[in-house]
Amino acid sequence: MTSFIHVEGLYKSFGQQTVLENVNFNVKKGEIVGLLGTNGAGKTTFIRILNGVIKPEKGSISLNGLDPASGGDEIRKISGIVTESAGLYHQMSGKENLELFAELYGVTDEKRVEELLELFDLKEHRDKPVGKYSTGMKKRLALAKALLHKPDILFLDEPTNGLDPDGIQMVLSYLKKYNQETGTTIIICSHVLHQLENICDSFAFIENGTIVEQGTLTELEDKYVQNVTVKVSTTFMPQENHYSGFPCKVLGNSMVAFDLPSKNDIPQLLNGLLKRDPVYSVTIMNNDLQSIYFRVRGNK
Repeated sequence: MTSFIHVEGLYKSFGQQTVLENVNFNVKKGEIVGLLGTNGAGKTTFIRILNGVIKPEKGSISLNGLDPASGGDEIRKISGIVTESAGLYHQMSGKENLELFAELYGVTDEKRVEELLELFDLKEHRDKPVGKYSTGMKKRLALAKALLHKPDILFLDEPTNGLDPDGIQMVLSYLKKYNQETGTTIIICSHVLHQLENICDSFAFIENGTIVEQGTLTELEDKYVQNVTVKVSTTFMPQENHYSGFPCKVLGNSMVAFDLPSKNDIPQLLNGLLKRDPVYSVTIMNNDLQSIYFRVRGNK
């Protein structure tokens, strides 16, 4: 499939400071991609370049066939952007904010504002001044604002900052639902890896201005997770520090951790355990996104 976004050899500096260097990046249409890295890694600058707000010194970029350096206006017409500062008018109601931006975006569908208020569970708060909204409500209204003109791509910069766990879950579930219903390509910049593990189709790790790895969670796991640690809930408590040739450790509360050379050894382990004791749950402990991220960093 042709890339919706293709970036090759991107370089950007501010004065003597190199911010992005040799960045290569690919996104398929309809994907949700997590652009993950620490604060200051270059995520926000990269998004601003993709939108044509600032220009790189080197490299090539194609976004839906457009070059942001020369076609920034066209790209911004098909883009929605949510930054940490929501850009809302607090003295106006939620509905008035959306109506104002709908006019600015040239949205002629009179039903669009109502659709988005309903989608983001803001209908009962539509006439309340935005200044009285909770942080979560402001985030949802900012998302609705970014989606008014039905963009082909949505850029989100730290969209869950300042939210409590319920708010985080709500915002991410809205994004997943919207992506599934519309096929909108979404790029989410964040430094909080575990929040995005279940929403993104693929991930790109950016460190010191360079994308050091990109792929789906399965692809990254296959590449970086060889030995696996498996936590098993079972009534069997080994007396030794190994079982059936596998090192193990009793964790307590009917939990045992086994160190295996590969996830392909899990069936052999479970077959042996099930012959003597029940097994209630099995969890691989070191193949989550955060564990893989630190392995990637350790290999660079």
